[in-house]
Amino acid sequence: MKVFVVLACLIVAALAADKYSSKYDNFDVDTLINNDRLLKAYVNCFLDKGRCTPEGADFKKALPEAIETTCGKCTEKQKLNIRRVIKAIQQKHAKQWDELVKKNDPTGANREKFEKFVQES
Repeated sequence: MKVFVVLACLIVAALAADKYSSKYDNFDVDTLINNDRLLKAYVNCFLDKGRCTPEGADFKKALPEAIETTCGKCTEKQKLNIRRVIKAIQQKHAKQWDELVKKNDPTGANREKFEKFVQES
């Protein structure tokens, strides 16, 4: 029985490791996308053109992998939040969005797949 409990715990831990931390699942996306100054500050952080908040630094670290895997490690809440933020950046800061894509996907190998992901509901 003890072996079963230990094995179950290991399986749960392994499955949880396949997703990003839920630490930012309740991040206030509305404030970010409705405050252009704040949104631009995050974009500048991602582009190494400005200072990063602790959250921004964490998002910046995950961005290349999220683009490469089409948010494969994201929870459903994170996918929703990422889509909303990316759409806001694309609409309000299209030039910087192109810079972000080039920085995080220099060959463009994942662009079409990621754009399709962003447009999903």
